[in-house]
Amino acid sequence: MTEPISRRSHAVTVGAHRAPSRAMLRAVGFEDKDFEKPIVGIANPASNLTPCNLSLGRLAQAASGALKERGAMPQTFGTITVSDGISMGTPGMRYSLVSREVIADSIETVCQGQSLDGLLALGGCDKNMPGAMIAIARLDIPAVFLYGGTIRPGSLKGEDLTVVSVFESVGKHAAGQLDDRELLAVEKKACPGAGSCGGMYTANTMSCAIEALGLSLPGTSTLAAEDPAILRAAESSAQALTRALEADLRPRQLLTREAFLNAIAVVMALGGSTNAVLHLLAIAHAADVSVGLDDFTAIAARVPVLCDLKPAGRYVTVDFHRAGGLPQVMKMLMARGLLFSKEKNIEGRTWEEILEKIPTDPDPHQQVIRPWSNPLSEQGHLAILRGNLAPGGAVAKLLGIERRHHRGPAKVFDREEACLTAILEDRIEAGDVIVIRNEGPIGGPGMREMLGPTAALMGAGLGETVALLTDGRFSGGTHGLVVGHMVPEAALGGPLSRVQDGDVISIDVDAATVTLEVPEPELERRRQNLRPAAAPPHRGVLAKYARLVSQADRGAVTDLFSTRSPNASEDSKNHPVSTRRRT
Repeated sequence: MTEPISRRSHAVTVGAHRAPSRAMLRAVGFEDKDFEKPIVGIANPASNLTPCNLSLGRLAQAASGALKERGAMPQTFGTITVSDGISMGTPGMRYSLVSREVIADSIETVCQGQSLDGLLALGGCDKNMPGAMIAIARLDIPAVFLYGGTIRPGSLKGEDLTVVSVFESVGKHAAGQLDDRELLAVEKKACPGAGSCGGMYTANTMSCAIEALGLSLPGTSTLAAEDPAILRAAESSAQALTRALEADLRPRQLLTREAFLNAIAVVMALGGSTNAVLHLLAIAHAADVSVGLDDFTAIAARVPVLCDLKPAGRYVTVDFHRAGGLPQVMKMLMARGLLFSKEKNIEGRTWEEILEKIPTDPDPHQQVIRPWSNPLSEQGHLAILRGNLAPGGAVAKLLGIERRHHRGPAKVFDREEACLTAILEDRIEAGDVIVIRNEGPIGGPGMREMLGPTAALMGAGLGETVALLTDGRFSGGTHGLVVGHMVPEAALGGPLSRVQDGDVISIDVDAATVTLEVPEPELERRRQNLRPAAAPPHRGVLAKYARLVSQADRGAVTDLFSTRSPNASEDSKNHPVSTRRRT
């Protein structure tokens, strides 16, 4: 038995006036000796709402046992989850990004309200991870994050399936390429058990980013949820947390600007989700670290895409883990001077120490991690575009496409559902630039993901011939020429609100621009005649969110208390939604 860890912040042992606190804790199992131990919260979003979080309960139990063995007193509390895969394409998807803030707020509230000494946060579905990390950065008490693990791939006719396979099959079904029986077969085989979506989608992208930030143990970000090793990872994470408590090693000592730049480099090398841009900006904001869109541009210019992973590639995350996983990719980056090797992780070790025994080059007998001399793409796959359609910036995902330029007529939709209907009814033509607006943080509210339309385009065979622009987001499973997170959004009177059917839009990846080819006098006339966007809800979660949320270039956070970013168009000042919002 190790020596007990001394308490740091909790005050139940001090003075007779703390007797009521001790009485309450005795009721949940504390004995006299336990009041001298640190109290560690376990934030546990276990749920059978989604396979992503299905196995988190057993990880919480394993971590709890390990904390007790190491002389800490664990106290478990629940946090929420919203399954993106289930809510996708429905009004419920408006609550997905909102849930990130609810998770962060709830973890902060419990840890501060109960004066907890440390935190072990678990996560599975997409928003669990950034939500927990935002709370960890705010709290700045010793903390560790434990990922619940990825799902194993489904299989049909020798082909690996993920949940994105189902979305794309819907498009194939609409195009007459699959019949009802074949679509049902994909549906039944795609998700065979517990774990988060299996490609390098948002959950696995963020788990890897968190490992690169130093708040998860090395090698844990790509484990399968049903791999027995993940229980050992839970125990090891708990043990690492107790050592951090002993050393008083706090998250903000790890969450440096250099650590965030490491995480961005990892996202580029993996071919990760566009959502990583939004979430890393939000976590950096919570940690008071200066990170912006220009950092993604600078790193994309230097870091190639090294991993052949779905959605644009061939393999899933369990394949990546077997091929060497994140430690292998980070060693490749470090060997080329593209990783800050002196940054530390939750164990207090530098990346130089952690990666010392990892080979510089990947195993030549595997195909998931490409050699440096033969990357999937010479540059990072995420590009920040600007122009008269997105003066505050927009995020483009380029992996798996050959086009560097696209110019075509706009087809404008004010909601995702209208666009999806048009695709399924074969009303989209090669060369079109699809515009989906009023889906931003405020206009949604909630900044829905456009996986339904983008997957349907792929399934219908249009992915290589059309482009899609939106002030909403994209799923990590999205691929094709797509541009999202457009700032300022349409609901604030941003340029997207003035686009009309037939307007010519050009996207130039090399010039990093997205341009509406309409004369300025005509755009001004449209601005003057612009009808106000629909008012946000008057009550409830979405109403509060719409009145507090920042624009996407600031991470869509809810504690910035600014109507728009410094880069946002000045015309948003007098927009009806803007004038209703707290400044």
